[in-house]
Amino acid sequence: MRTRAPALSAVALSVVLAGALLAPSASADDSWHVRLDDGPTATLRLDDDGALTLGVENKGRTVLEPGAVGITTDEGELTSGLELLDRNDRTFGEKYTTTVGKERERTVRMAESRFTFENGDGRRLALTVRAADDGVAYRYELPDEAGDGVTVTGESSAFQVPDSSKAWLLPYTPNYEAAHIESTAADAKSGEYGYPTLFRGDGADGAGHGDYTLLSESDVDGRYDASRLTHEVGSGGYDVELADDSVSSPGPLNTPWRTVITGDLATVTESTLVDDLAPASRIEDTSWIRPGKVAWSWMDGGQDTQRDLKRQKEYVDYAAEHGWEYALVDEGWKDVDWVPELIEYADERGVKIMLWMHYSDLDTADERKANLDRMTEWGVAGMKIDFMDSDSQARFRWYDEILQDTADRKLTVNFHGSTIPHGIQRTWPHVMSMEAVHGAEQLDVTAANLSTLPYTRNVVGSMDFTPMGFQTGDRPVTDAGELALSVVFESGFQNFAGAPEEYAERPELEHFLSEVPTVWDETKLLAGEPGKETTVARRDGERWFLGSVTSGDGRTQQVSTDFLGEGSWTIDVVTDGPDGLVRKSHDVEAGDTLEVTTPENGGFVAIAQPA
Repeated sequence: MRTRAPALSAVALSVVLAGALLAPSASADDSWHVRLDDGPTATLRLDDDGALTLGVENKGRTVLEPGAVGITTDEGELTSGLELLDRNDRTFGEKYTTTVGKERERTVRMAESRFTFENGDGRRLALTVRAADDGVAYRYELPDEAGDGVTVTGESSAFQVPDSSKAWLLPYTPNYEAAHIESTAADAKSGEYGYPTLFRGDGADGAGHGDYTLLSESDVDGRYDASRLTHEVGSGGYDVELADDSVSSPGPLNTPWRTVITGDLATVTESTLVDDLAPASRIEDTSWIRPGKVAWSWMDGGQDTQRDLKRQKEYVDYAAEHGWEYALVDEGWKDVDWVPELIEYADERGVKIMLWMHYSDLDTADERKANLDRMTEWGVAGMKIDFMDSDSQARFRWYDEILQDTADRKLTVNFHGSTIPHGIQRTWPHVMSMEAVHGAEQLDVTAANLSTLPYTRNVVGSMDFTPMGFQTGDRPVTDAGELALSVVFESGFQNFAGAPEEYAERPELEHFLSEVPTVWDETKLLAGEPGKETTVARRDGERWFLGSVTSGDGRTQQVSTDFLGEGSWTIDVVTDGPDGLVRKSHDVEAGDTLEVTTPENGGFVAIAQPA
């Protein structure tokens, strides 16, 4: 066995938590397992050449075959010739609260093993592997042995997906705004793919049972950069490639977590693992942070509308009349002098104003101070910051700076033209949403796109899709399907893109949007299949909100109400009718089946409350 340590059972630490014991394990073929209870198992192996691989199994089925693990610095490779020095194990738990997301109150429980290796040159590498009920993750820890910092020139990290697995892949762009494409793990074209990427194992079915796997990363900030996946057709291998040729840390370095969410489709969709792995909140007092619904006028005339004070006041009036918290003025406001007047007008009506700003106006400390101080002086509530368009370490150092600067001024943030969330909303809870999606602004979104995003992009954090833009022309789904996106898609800021006149033509839509919240106590996937259907239930207090969007032929859905508590419930269901949206009330008991018929590319919404 390639180890200088005493027998692992003697040196490893075991911790009892909630009555469960995690025992260290090793075997004669230099493999070690990390697992929490009956959850997925990460298996780390060291071959005869001292090279590491990591694979994942779930309930006896292969999720990921052994894929390379290792990292290279400017002082040499830590990819082979490794020997195990030590292993320490523990289980741990924590609770934390978020301002946005699938559920406000989070409970975390994980098993962790920290392995220390050394190569023939005496250089050390620590690898920490964590396992939770909904996935596994690992990261590298590099000591600053010479005292002059650490420079990483690449990772050999790779995910080896079974070749025949179904794949929903995101062609990589720095703003993550491409549409997902369907393939198999091996047949996908050679190229670069962005996170998160979803795979379905051969044993899974269209009802969401079996093994689904979502690859992403967590805890990315200015000490490192973000990565993407590179792939060669004919293999299920997906290699991790950093955005920069090298990244440098002034001291010891902990890299981001390479993250594998796995389980049935509901487990993947409901997972908070990316947030769970991220650092705790850096904002002690979050009482000023206010999620909400936003009247957004960009898709009603672009910059011309942003320069029109009368039209902006109409959006403020609409928000005030319907209980929406915000109105957003997008690109174009810098050409006018009436912004303070609009802010005063909105404040008198209980509506807060957010302003758009280009990254280039905030990319230096002097620019940030001047522009953000002006926002504070005017009474702006938050910023939509756009066009970062990079995953480099330099850009993540900028994210660190702008997040601190906006938090200091109590300005909420919505990033567009951005990277994806990497647990940012746990660490910086004033981030209400991020774009990083092939959203409604693209105007070529399909119904299949809509029903892929809940299982891919929206798993890892709030997603500013900007639905409801009826005035732009034909939407990819019916009115009820479009309305369902207010529930199906999670976002702390819901930037609704419709014109007030369009809402007025749809009174049932107006009523529902006045009721639906933007943060949740609980989320359940009731039914779905990527690219075909998503039916989600989200709870706010005692009330449950349901949203369903479909792609393809009309259908009659049998919706289980097992998620409801005991007793009698009233469910108001809004569907497409022959002359517009219609609402119908149903009295049910928990566990009853709700039957809802939807047309081609349709959907429905519903509110369930105790009778």
